[in-house]
Amino acid sequence: MTDMLLTLVSAALINNLVLQMPLAVEPILAAHSRSRVHALGIATTVLMAVSGVLAYLLDHYVLQPLGLTALRLWVFLPLTALLIRPVLGALMRLRPTLPTEGLWPLLLGNAGVLGVVLLGIEDDEGLTHMAALSVGAGLGFWLVLSLFSDLRQRIADNDIPLPFRGLPVELISAGLMAVAFLGFNAMIKA
Repeated sequence: MTDMLLTLVSAALINNLVLQMPLAVEPILAAHSRSRVHALGIATTVLMAVSGVLAYLLDHYVLQPLGLTALRLWVFLPLTALLIRPVLGALMRLRPTLPTEGLWPLLLGNAGVLGVVLLGIEDDEGLTHMAALSVGAGLGFWLVLSLFSDLRQRIADNDIPLPFRGLPVELISAGLMAVAFLGFNAMIKA
């Protein structure tokens, strides 16, 4: 249980896919409205959890016994893409007020979903570890998405020099957030 909790916290804060590994940066820069940020965060977390568990099961019960581990990328990429519609459909049924329209391309282009699947398969520490890693990575993505949305609102009210407005100040802010998240590295000592 402790290992699962450490994996969850580590994936969310210490080894954040967005800030420590430059995966899933594009959806962060694309989501602007507050409700859309939460819809994207929830959808990504659920998609990471479902695709991580299914990819682990597929790898251990189909690909490894048949000796097809070289095809992992070619199997996991369509798996994550095919899971987007059912995840969005389930979210629309469970939370009809959540604005899920237009999230399909952001989830499809999110390299973090495929990245967490491949990283979890590479570690090969069991199904519970993969589930904790997937949920932790999704929660970390949602946290960074929410923080970046708040930061974007604060920046909008400031007087920023013309060359730095828009994408440059957002990229500088993302870099500063990555440095701030580096402080979590000393939180857990091996």
